[in-house]
Amino acid sequence: MKSSFGILALAIAGALAGCSNGTTGPSQSDNTTAKNTVLSTSAMSSLKQAEQQATAEFVTQQPTLATMLALPSELAGEHYNSRFPDYSPAGMNRFQEAMSNAAKAFEQQNFEDLSSDEKMHREILANIFEYYAGDKDFPAGYIDTWGGHLPYIINQISGPLIDIPKLMQVQQAVTTEAEAQDYLARLANMGQLVDNVVAKFDADAQKGIILPANLHPKALAFFDRFLQSKPAEHELVTSFEKRLDKITVLSDETRNALVEQAEQHVKDVVYPAYRNARQAVANNELRARDADGIWSQPGGADFYAHAIKKLGDSTYSAEKIHQIGLDEVSRISLQMDKILQANGYTEGSVGERMVNLTDIDGQIYPDTDAGREQLLNYLREETDAIMQKAPEYFGTLPEQSVEVRRIPEVSQAGEAGGFYTPPSLDGTRPGIYWINLRDMQAVPKFGLKTLTYHEAVPGHHFQIALNMAQQDIGLMRQNAPYNAYVEGWALYSEYVASQYMNMYENDWLGDLGRLQAELYRAVRLVVDTGLHHKKWPRQKAIDYFHNTTGTSLSDVIPEIERYMAWPGQALGYKLGMLTFVDLEQQARTALGDKFDIRAFHDAILLPGARPMAMVKKDIKQWIAEQ
Repeated sequence: MKSSFGILALAIAGALAGCSNGTTGPSQSDNTTAKNTVLSTSAMSSLKQAEQQATAEFVTQQPTLATMLALPSELAGEHYNSRFPDYSPAGMNRFQEAMSNAAKAFEQQNFEDLSSDEKMHREILANIFEYYAGDKDFPAGYIDTWGGHLPYIINQISGPLIDIPKLMQVQQAVTTEAEAQDYLARLANMGQLVDNVVAKFDADAQKGIILPANLHPKALAFFDRFLQSKPAEHELVTSFEKRLDKITVLSDETRNALVEQAEQHVKDVVYPAYRNARQAVANNELRARDADGIWSQPGGADFYAHAIKKLGDSTYSAEKIHQIGLDEVSRISLQMDKILQANGYTEGSVGERMVNLTDIDGQIYPDTDAGREQLLNYLREETDAIMQKAPEYFGTLPEQSVEVRRIPEVSQAGEAGGFYTPPSLDGTRPGIYWINLRDMQAVPKFGLKTLTYHEAVPGHHFQIALNMAQQDIGLMRQNAPYNAYVEGWALYSEYVASQYMNMYENDWLGDLGRLQAELYRAVRLVVDTGLHHKKWPRQKAIDYFHNTTGTSLSDVIPEIERYMAWPGQALGYKLGMLTFVDLEQQARTALGDKFDIRAFHDAILLPGARPMAMVKKDIKQWIAEQ
């Protein structure tokens, strides 16, 4: 690729220049100031050089992330939309080693002469590259550009073979014939992608690290769904064809030829490769352990400690996190019980009574295309409603829009209830709030407000879009993968919508939905540590989750299986939220009448995603400055 990272360099230079002391030249009467300015300039130059080199290495090895962010070719290289990351054993080793070296480069240099903002910039960058280096003592899995080091490169919910086709269908731009050719080249190269993933999957199995037996059926089911349609009807072809239809300068002959090539690639390259991958999973099923937690894998207990540190952003032990979860479950359940009692629901556990709420007229949308569209329209209305109030509580709002869409049917069986994908860096593609409509019984109306506030506004869309809009912090920080910060903010947003924005006023059902969602995240602390630390079997985790929250089993089962595949990720939500609520209460108590929630939220969001320890330090300083 080209070594021209001019755009990034300018962004970094702007950030560092903005942090400097503003001296335009040495004072004739103060040689010390002149000396310090030279030292600071030298340190800044060293920091910029390290950042440019590390970012170049990262972007070069992650072309699919470049696609998601719609990076300019000057930054990511020509035709990056035709390439894939190298997920082979050698490719993963190479990437982890490069990220480890980058982290060391930031840690080893002397940046004592930098300003406080520049030091923070260096510290965050070192932390990000260390995150991408993964756990050097755990040889299995792969590095995901969001989830970090995940233990199973093929599973039922994530991984390159699930995520990349989805990205190609939804986020890869096809607006010109040249972009269409890149898309076709990617389809033609997919055989090598799959071969590399299978090689890593098999190499991990040789080391004794094998997808748990209970996850194999769902992983195999994904492949069956992926391969079930005729090539011409596969979404890799049909989504491509729809985008081609919008390119008005293409002749019908050219358009038809491009679609025909896509169909041929799916038939001759993609399908054979995915059949081979399916067979690799089937072959390993006989060797898989019945144990469901990461503790059962070689080195698994230490890997879980790594996940707690990176994904939970916590120094707590698994045992302490488990107890925090139990305490939060008790507290939230008491609040729910009071509302249920007040509205005539007195019999049975909180979970059992929550199940009964779905019998109320109007809470379940029809299990039809029309019913699903009705539900999606309700989510759009709630998004508009909270945006009307947002300026009163948030100082800075994102310029990018957010859209509501249904999770594609091909992947919905293994997906979460909802999730968010970010906008492009240039703002031309909106953020997307995805909702899973596989089982309409599992998405009652009383829970939809809260899901919207979490996944869209003021949750993920505010935080991620504003983070990406900070043009002066550089690409790595714009896309910083801090799970506890990101998920903690989204859960904190639910709290703000209730506590201050009155979004549940005169809506006891919606308020119960909010509390059920918070209970859901508290239960995650219990079941994640239960599975991976206390050696719970899958069924015990399912029973505890279902009985405690009253959530539909069709939702609970894939959730538990998600935690099995992503150890530690589920911890970030509640641990992060508890930190944000505590900081807000500290600030409100310390400042009294001077407290401005809009300014507080800016102090949280505008510096961008960062470790929670740094957030605490920043807010302490912000309180003092007020």
